Amino acid sequence: MVDDDRFIVVGNGSTQLFHALLYALSSPDLPEPINVVAAAPFYSSYPEETKFLQSKLYKWAGDANCYDKDEPYIEVVTSPNNPDGSIRGTMVNREGGKAIHDLAYYWPQYAPITSKADHNAMLFTFSKATGHAGTRIGWAIVKDKVIAAKMVKFIEVSSIGVSREAQLRAAKILGVIADDCRNADHKGENLFQYGRRLMSERWGKLREVGMKSNGVFSLPKYPRDYCKFTGEYTDSKPAFAWLKSKEGLNCENLLRDKSKIITRGGPSFGVDSTYTRVSMLSRDVEFELLLERLAAIKGTVNGN
Repeated sequence: MVDDDRFIVVGNGSTQLFHALLYALSSPDLPEPINVVAAAPFYSSYPEETKFLQSKLYKWAGDANCYDKDEPYIEVVTSPNNPDGSIRGTMVNREGGKAIHDLAYYWPQYAPITSKADHNAMLFTFSKATGHAGTRIGWAIVKDKVIAAKMVKFIEVSSIGVSREAQLRAAKILGVIADDCRNADHKGENLFQYGRRLMSERWGKLREVGMKSNGVFSLPKYPRDYCKFTGEYTDSKPAFAWLKSKEGLNCENLLRDKSKIITRGGPSFGVDSTYTRVSMLSRDVEFELLLERLAAIKGTVNGN
């Protein structure tokens, strides 16, 4: 699909599209596989996904903050970032580099929409936009026709295309959401307003628990910015909470052993074990239980 010199490629979720882009941005003519990097903390699945096929076209090369090779590379930029919710740009910015911008969480319920997304290769996923993860639909927007064609070929070969039923379902849902957002006479909340309110409430409750934890763990603070979608100044309300424990404590182990909270620790994201990631998107009853268990940690940790 073409729109304003951009090409939309639909895939079976953004994971397949990530692989399609790695394939499309690589070249069999290079003497060595092209390096793939991302700035830590990076999405924990990037290393595994890049290594999984043991491709001769590309290889995982670690933290973009430390990349100093004079070789071609692909930098993966997630913004807002998973796991820490920060707004990001490219880190390496060197000749011969290419970038994949993963914008899975660039929606107004998670972060201020400050500008039109206008990168050469961008990934989006239906699951993070609306919550319909089971539909398994993602889309990429790319500016290069040749790259788009190579991506389509990858999807054709790897999965014989994309389910027609899933595409129709996703298109219908997105159409309803778009119409609802355009309807100025609509008296209730649209999907993004509802999501924004819910995320704001949850983050408010989590920060209140964090303030009462006696420094056992802390949460990142996000700058306020003007959101062109809502017309308001607001800060980010990420889909994940990036917790940091007291120095010397393994945050993942602390939450698991003290409160039976299952998280994903910092080493999975390329950083140390004082960090861990907690989902903010669970069902209400699970989220309230999370708050209850986090609050119970207060006073039970002596720093050793």
